[in-house]
Amino acid sequence: MTATLTDRPPRVERLAALLRVPVRNALAERADAIRRSLPPRPLDARARLIWLRALDQDQARRAALLDRLDALCAHVCGRPALGYEPGDLLPAAALEEADGFTDSATALIVADYRACRAVSAG
Repeated sequence: MTATLTDRPPRVERLAALLRVPVRNALAERADAIRRSLPPRPLDARARLIWLRALDQDQARRAALLDRLDALCAHVCGRPALGYEPGDLLPAAALEEADGFTDSATALIVADYRACRAVSAG
C-alpha cells in the first residue's frame, strides 16, 4: 500500500507549512526578475503569439521558464497548476526551482522535508 498525498505524516505537513512562503517568495522573485528582462508580455492570446514569435532563442527559453515559475508559484499558493497533483501544495518541481534561491536555513528545511517525504512515500 502506498501513501497518498492526504495521509502524509504530521512532520511532513509541518515542514511543508514552513516552506510554502519562502519557496513561493523564491519562485516569485525569480519570475519577477525574468519578467523584467523580457519585453512586456501581452495578455491577449493573439498578441501573445506574435510576442512569442518575436523573441530570440534566449528570450524564448526565459519566457518558458517564466511560465513554469508562474504556474508553480500559483500552485504553491493553492491554485493547482496543470501537471501537478492538486493535493500536493509543495511539488518537487517547486523545490527544485527554489534551490539556490533561498537562505541556508530554508535549504536545511528543504533537505529535511525531502528526506521525510521520501521515507513516508517509501
